[in-house]
Amino acid sequence: MFDNLTKKLHSIFQTIAGNARLTEKNMEDSLREIRTSLLEADVNYKVVVDFISKVRQKALGQKVLTSVSPSQMLIKIVYEELASVLGADKSEINLKADPAIIMAVGLHGNGKTTSCAKLAKLVTEKGRKPMLVPLDLQRPAAVDQLKVLGKEIGVEVFDIGGMKDVSKICKEAVSFAKQNLYNVLILDTSGRWHIEDDLINELRDIKEKYLPQEILLVVDSTVGQDAVNVAKEFNEKLGLTGFILTKVDGDARGGAAVSIRSVTGKSIKFIGVGEHLGDLQEFYPDRIAQRILGMGDVMTLVEKIEKAAKEEEKKKAEQLKKKRQELDLEEFLKSIRQIRKIAPLADMLKMLPMGGMFNAAGGKPDKELKKIEAMISSMTMEERRDPDILDGSRRKRIAEGSGTTSHEVNMLIQRFSKMKESMKKFQQMGGSGMMGGLGGMGGLGGLKMPMPKKQFPFPPRFR
Repeated sequence: MFDNLTKKLHSIFQTIAGNARLTEKNMEDSLREIRTSLLEADVNYKVVVDFISKVRQKALGQKVLTSVSPSQMLIKIVYEELASVLGADKSEINLKADPAIIMAVGLHGNGKTTSCAKLAKLVTEKGRKPMLVPLDLQRPAAVDQLKVLGKEIGVEVFDIGGMKDVSKICKEAVSFAKQNLYNVLILDTSGRWHIEDDLINELRDIKEKYLPQEILLVVDSTVGQDAVNVAKEFNEKLGLTGFILTKVDGDARGGAAVSIRSVTGKSIKFIGVGEHLGDLQEFYPDRIAQRILGMGDVMTLVEKIEKAAKEEEKKKAEQLKKKRQELDLEEFLKSIRQIRKIAPLADMLKMLPMGGMFNAAGGKPDKELKKIEAMISSMTMEERRDPDILDGSRRKRIAEGSGTTSHEVNMLIQRFSKMKESMKKFQQMGGSGMMGGLGGMGGLGGLKMPMPKKQFPFPPRFR
């Protein structure tokens, strides 16, 4: 990204690094090199002239601190002006309406449809619920392309059915969004190979009828001055709110990024930095200025790492949740303790249709629960989560720690496995939680609990 411009500016700063202070002579030499570098990067001529003038005004004769070299001082001044040209502050996208309407416009071949999908993914990550609306009825398969992209990122694409009128599609999409709580509509409009009156008129009609909060022009940053000229013409005819620059990762010059805001007065809001649907970044002028000057972009790197970490944590959490839904010994232990806080198990079993059978077996439920609690408490958390790792030595250790025998530990694990299967069947019949588990154990510890051949319904008060 901006490699050519970065290398040339770095060489200029190295040349001036050996000077004791900034003088008119070495300053003019450096500014001449900077001007040439910017022009070679295809930055707009008027933008370059204004940029050099402001840098000269700030830098010439400025006192250099003893701890700062002349090159460092010049870098600071160039950085501040470059960030100002790029937009000074980050321009936020307007999502205040409900639904907020974002109209993406542009010429064919600039990545408009893909950018719409990328934007929808980014908006989703911000907690919004977007819907993509296909309005490009001119390009063959444009609607199908948007559907494929929408499916890939899990975002709804409005079904236009057999509608051929763009205005009617917009009207139906807005109505559908309100009824189904979609709070962002991203309109993928028609493009042309050139800016033509019929294209502009169609876009103006959408703007006047549906008042989009954002009208974003999607432009290919690698074409340099051509991108700036297209941006200027679209802005004059349509009144843009900002830009999405695509293929920035392949833009070695950087002319479009540096020029486009100064020429149009409108901000760059997003940049495409890759082919994947997650490769759309919000545009931070100060960070781009750092990249151009070879200072790196630590904040974007940090955010990228944090995003990857969050996705990894989310994935792990989903895996853990799925595993926990199957019940493990840790959850079983918590259930036992909760039951013992409520009332003695023998009293609770009297309230269940199968409770009499349990007590008739001659067992002592509370005593057996204490024994089970002791065995599970003697396990490590890893063993509770995954009983399959309990080999002979582990079971012996658990038995010694809980004052039981290896045979009792073995019986607990075997019956716990059967209980999980029984719980699944019980829940399908309307039961839930620990009570279903007790029935499925078929006996806890040394208790035997015969199951009835026929499943009787609960009395009305327990349904």
